[in-house]
Amino acid sequence: MAGFGTQYFAYGAAGLALVGAMGAFVGGGGIISLFAGVLCMVGAAGAVGFYKYGYVLIPLITQRGNIVQIMEGGYEIPPSNDVVLKNVAGVYYASKYLGVRIFESASEKTMEENIVYSEYFERAISSVKYVTKFAMMIYMKDIADHRQRIETKHAEAQLRLARERDKPDPDVLKLDRYEKEVAMWENQINKLTRGIKPMGLVSYVMTTATGVSKEAATAAVSAQANELKATISNALNVQVEALTGDEMLRCFQWETAIPPTAQELEQAVL
Repeated sequence: MAGFGTQYFAYGAAGLALVGAMGAFVGGGGIISLFAGVLCMVGAAGAVGFYKYGYVLIPLITQRGNIVQIMEGGYEIPPSNDVVLKNVAGVYYASKYLGVRIFESASEKTMEENIVYSEYFERAISSVKYVTKFAMMIYMKDIADHRQRIETKHAEAQLRLARERDKPDPDVLKLDRYEKEVAMWENQINKLTRGIKPMGLVSYVMTTATGVSKEAATAAVSAQANELKATISNALNVQVEALTGDEMLRCFQWETAIPPTAQELEQAVL
């Protein structure tokens, strides 16, 4: 199944709802119309659920149903929905993706701070013993509705910071990270107030490992991803998380083609 993802589950559920609606309309009452009505409600709820929460539902379905997704080019997604596999001449290649959230901009730092940050980055990547891909996509954001989204994220960041501060033994690294996130959103709100057009950044990391079997390749790439996550988050004090489901598939698709417009990119990541 090429390109098998959330949209196909949503389309299937919507089709089920349509069949149920037609059955209820032509059933003429009775048990058939009742069954068709239930089918319509289940299909409609499924379509909405897959559209909004597919990143949660799809991994659950593929894991419990032991479903392997086959992609174009010989790539496949195992039921765990957290790795991309390919067999090349009897050797399995496994790739994992990590999302990186950066809360500070280089333009907002002093020259000395940028030099220190660059040194931290060099130390982080110099400790990695395998090939790693760092990808960044930069775009101009549409200012319409952008301020409202920023203010919402600013409020959420303030809430996370307040909860961490209220803990009996707060995590110092988390406090620093949350404070920088709050400052980042405040800075963006101030820029919008001054009339500066907002820039967007999407960043992710890709790592690949090989093995004589799917299990061996998956275990090797998982170890690499865990090491990368710890190294990058500690050295740069950024938020790094493993991507699964549709989030992973988007990064996989971006390896060959990225969204041509800022609107399409924002719809993919927001």
